[in-house]
Amino acid sequence: MMDTIFGKIARGEIPADIVYEDEDVVAFRDLHPQAPIHILVIPRKPIRTLNDLEAADAELVGRLFLAARKVAEREGIAAAGYRTVINCNAAAGQTVFHLHLHLLGGRPLRWPPG
Repeated sequence: MMDTIFGKIARGEIPADIVYEDEDVVAFRDLHPQAPIHILVIPRKPIRTLNDLEAADAELVGRLFLAARKVAEREGIAAAGYRTVINCNAAAGQTVFHLHLHLLGGRPLRWPPG
């Protein structure tokens, strides 16, 4: 697997505005936010895409969502609502090939997005 900027952030090699971290997950503010609150939640384990998940990763993926919930609470958007998105591969908009969950909120979000 090729190293990515997210892997370097997870290891502390590149600075980021980290809002949450534990032994399995790191969450940090997106450099190009699509909403007033746009946070990326990543596993420390390098997993390229959603397609690369294995059954053994099920608990880790659950931890991503639990971390997103904690961050939403801390950011004050849990009650009003927020969106979580995982893009898989380039045609879906994935630009960094390290699995990541987008946490978006802080304003009403339209569906479909755009």
